[in-house]
Amino acid sequence: QVQLVESGGGLVQAGGSLRLSCAASERTFRYYAMAWFRQAPGKERAIVAVISSSGNTWYSDSVKGRFIISRDNVKNTMYLQMNTLKPEDTAVYYCAAGGLFTTTSTDYPTWGQGTQVTVSS
Repeated sequence: QVQLVESGGGLVQAGGSLRLSCAASERTFRYYAMAWFRQAPGKERAIVAVISSSGNTWYSDSVKGRFIISRDNVKNTMYLQMNTLKPEDTAVYYCAAGGLFTTTSTDYPTWGQGTQVTVSS
């Protein structure tokens, strides 16, 4: 089973940018739909963005126009470029892999450990 490792989180001021990475352990990565979820303190885990194996993308309304999801199937890595960050973007960000292009967390059987993103006002 593929393993996922996130990196790139940190502390940034509002209006700044961060790029998250999600590295997969296997070349079968290219066949998976991939997603970013986030969980803020006291809130449920929420979908952020999804990218299909062929590169189709979907974004939640809260990040549309500010975040960009992408993937590099040669490097077995998915990215989330986060621009114009807001304090409400503060959360633990998780990447996930699954067989379906879906926004439902239970459809993703494989998850990374998460990376903290904190946006100060």
